[in-house]
Amino acid sequence: MELIQETPDLSAYLAADEVIDHHHPLVRETASRLARAATDSYGYARSAYEFVRDGIPHSQDSGDPRVTWRASDVLELRTGICHAKAHALTALLRAEDIPAALCYQKLLHDNDGGHVVHGLVAVRFRGAWHRQDCRGNKPGVDARFSLDGERLAWIPDPESNEMDYPVLYAGPHPAVLAALRGAADRPHLWKTLPAAL
Repeated sequence: MELIQETPDLSAYLAADEVIDHHHPLVRETASRLARAATDSYGYARSAYEFVRDGIPHSQDSGDPRVTWRASDVLELRTGICHAKAHALTALLRAEDIPAALCYQKLLHDNDGGHVVHGLVAVRFRGAWHRQDCRGNKPGVDARFSLDGERLAWIPDPESNEMDYPVLYAGPHPAVLAALRGAADRPHLWKTLPAAL
């Protein structure tokens, strides 16, 4: 699949905003700590990915009802669904001047047979974008940081009307962000997350 930038301006994928708040002191401190242990930008990106994947539990897996959406809040509260964790990873990457984008899949929802939008991150290295899934591993899910072929949590099944969205967004998709910001708790969020973009 060819990934398509929402905007041709690469600087948009380094920008900070209310959600990807990489200017926040906690994001800066976390990025600085991870960068000190890395030998190069690739090593940093991999460390940031593993930190978010393994160090911040997916709230569904941990049973945490809180809903986070701002990158700094995800890092502070150490919880979030795939979208929130993608926001945190994007902020950590951009904090070290590594272009990062948000991207999405449409997958079957575990509980009801309907669909739900799943959040990913794309990182730019070697002149190309590489999608990463930092939602967190669990039995049956073994996502890994990779620039040599994707190692995502799930591969969409077209026969089940699942799909990869090719657009690389500089900020969260408005429908996803509205659901996150409007949710009182995670059970409420499961009812309002978009089924498609």
